[in-house]
Amino acid sequence: MIRIALPNKGALAEPAVSTVKEAGYRCSRYGRELCVEDPANDAEFFFLRPRDIAVYVARGVIDLGITGRDLNCDAETPALETMALGFGMSSFRYAVPQDSDLTPDKLGGLRIACSYANIVARDLAARGIDANIVRVDGAVEVSVRLGVADAVADVVESGQTLRDAGLKIVGEEIMHSEAIVVARDERTASSPQAVRFLTRLRGIVVAREYGMIEYDIPRALVPEATRITPGIEAPTVAPLNDPDWVAVKAMTKKRGINTIIDELYALGARGVVVMDIRTCRI
Repeated sequence: MIRIALPNKGALAEPAVSTVKEAGYRCSRYGRELCVEDPANDAEFFFLRPRDIAVYVARGVIDLGITGRDLNCDAETPALETMALGFGMSSFRYAVPQDSDLTPDKLGGLRIACSYANIVARDLAARGIDANIVRVDGAVEVSVRLGVADAVADVVESGQTLRDAGLKIVGEEIMHSEAIVVARDERTASSPQAVRFLTRLRGIVVAREYGMIEYDIPRALVPEATRITPGIEAPTVAPLNDPDWVAVKAMTKKRGINTIIDELYALGARGVVVMDIRTCRI
């Protein structure tokens, strides 16, 4: 039975469970239980602190886990990232007081508050900077106001929390983070149960990026229309009762889908519809 860790709280918890459920696994909790078995899929799900998941997976106690890239990179012994899941997006950045002229390259000798000390230490080392890292477990943004730090390094989504604390973001992104699946090593990730789990999740992730577009169009315009909607391998073109018209179906990226619809309609397509895809294999 494969052991899979899911976040028990935080921003990644709900979307992680939702994604795994969409992939056909039984992983819902009815209370605060730490473990849920799914005999039909020969899987066992453990609900752990997001920060601990990489540790358990790296040590081989758990086979696979869903956590954040930032949490995995901050672990003393990171687990192997096997795939990105496309949710829980965030950016790891430096921030300094609004009226300061500090930049990341000017942080030498200063105090930097953060919850991800290993990530910051590696970044500072790469810059050749010697600074004092102040590790805190939460509310990093208030560290400067409280006088325990001169700057902070923190996970940023909109940046509003930092601005509310009188800080501004400086420098380039230290790293981009999102939810990922981790494994101990390639051997673990290539086991039949792990491959099935990863393949199912990949089908969900891809399906969220694509829609199925269908439309009718004059047969003479098919070459131009299918350049707009080329599909994955090729679009499906089917005859209609009117011999001068055909029906076209193709998977299309959701991003920019309205522009594609505009182009198709302007070309002469009619009955243009877009449907969601629940899962797929490409």
